[in-house]
Amino acid sequence: QVQLVESGGGLVQPGDSLRLSCAASGRTFSNHILAWFRQAPGKERGFVAAINRDGTYTRYDKSVAGRFTISRDNTKNSLYLQMNYLKPEDTALYNCAATTSVLIPMTAREYEYWGQGTQVTVSS
Repeated sequence: QVQLVESGGGLVQPGDSLRLSCAASGRTFSNHILAWFRQAPGKERGFVAAINRDGTYTRYDKSVAGRFTISRDNTKNSLYLQMNYLKPEDTALYNCAATTSVLIPMTAREYEYWGQGTQVTVSS
């Protein structure tokens, strides 16, 4: 069992920044692909970003590319998402997820472990 706990969400204005964190327990992150997903009310859960095991490869949804940066620190079993220039359409519950897949999945069903989520609200 892998436990994931997100933090760092909050209420911000358009153009502001937030840094989300995801801390793992039970097992190290080092053998897992890690990702962030988000879901707004009434919408399907969507892919945000993913990162490979050693942090040398990242993948982003086009809606966040150039604004968000995913990173990891395997010595701390932690995952991060730096979010800059936030927009109202970024408002959602953000979940971190982990998988032992060889490739980097972009669909939620391919991830085995999930955190409870942290809420990000962008509003003026």
